Amino acid sequence: MSTLETNSIGKYSGNNVSVDDSLNLKSYTTTQRDALTSPQAGDTIYNSTTGTIDYYNGSAWFASSATTFTTTVDFLVIAGGGGGSNGGMSYNEGAGGGGAGGYRNSYNSESSGGGGSSETALTVNDNTSLTVTIGAGGAGKSAGSYGAGTIGDNSVFSTITSTGGGKGAVGGNGGTGGSGGGGGGDGANRAGGTGTANQGFSGGTGFGSGTNNYRAGGGGGGASAVGANASQSSAGTGGNGLASSITNSSVTRAGGGGGGSPTSGSASGGSGGGGAGSSSADGVAGTSNTGGGGGASSWNDAAANGGNGGSGVVILSYPNNKSITLAGGASSSAGEQTSGTRKYVQIETSGTVSFS
Repeated sequence: MSTLETNSIGKYSGNNVSVDDSLNLKSYTTTQRDALTSPQAGDTIYNSTTGTIDYYNGSAWFASSATTFTTTVDFLVIAGGGGGSNGGMSYNEGAGGGGAGGYRNSYNSESSGGGGSSETALTVNDNTSLTVTIGAGGAGKSAGSYGAGTIGDNSVFSTITSTGGGKGAVGGNGGTGGSGGGGGGDGANRAGGTGTANQGFSGGTGFGSGTNNYRAGGGGGGASAVGANASQSSAGTGGNGLASSITNSSVTRAGGGGGGSPTSGSASGGSGGGGAGSSSADGVAGTSNTGGGGGASSWNDAAANGGNGGSGVVILSYPNNKSITLAGGASSSAGEQTSGTRKYVQIETSGTVSFS
């Protein structure tokens, strides 16, 4: 039986109920509300889980609004890096390195990729499932024939999408992407791929022509720098990545992959996980969970592989009075961490998250 508690009751001349002070409804969590026995149509409560006024219509509970509880979340979202290409010694084909995955950042006024400014943090509803997708790195071109790598996959947090890194090219222009792939060394078609605005830089240009037996690939673009152009003496190095302190220490990510050539030494990948290119072995893969581009290979058709791009990552930072729940396959090897007045989590597999 309900109890009505009041200090005094006075006569009111109108046709309504007058309450001088604030009306304090009985408070229940969602679980407690749903456990109530025999609720009646018109029953009304305050839902302390969602911060809403809920009412019963005779068959089910309904909230009078969306949740009034929100969390402001800073993010670093990096897509998968592009795969490195594989050139052929028999054709003297220079091979371009893979571009880094797109880099979008809102944390602490730090820059986004491609010279972009810091983005605005997201304000999200609590107890609401939000999509997290970790982009896979693009595959490097496998041994057996020469050719381009593949573009990396996009990474996503809620409404924020970072674009996969561009593929490294052989005998053509580098692929477009978050950061562009390096161009292959062949004639007029050897430009670096274009990066995405506010996510990454372009790849470097390859060196060579149809009448020049020496051909070299450009480096893949990185989050903070264009991939280097190839020259007569060497393939282009990968563009450098960007550093962020969202995990309470400065870490550089999203470096471009190094280019390759059939006759010169390896070209290094960009700082932040870019794989090195090679002239005599497989291109080096980009580092996992950095979005680094894969390094190119230019040894010969039968024996070498372009390096795979590194997988992307989603890192979230939020006030330390909030907690995060990972579901649907999302996982973090280190879990939720606390740093001063903030918490952060590095998410390495796709799924969903919610805050409370």
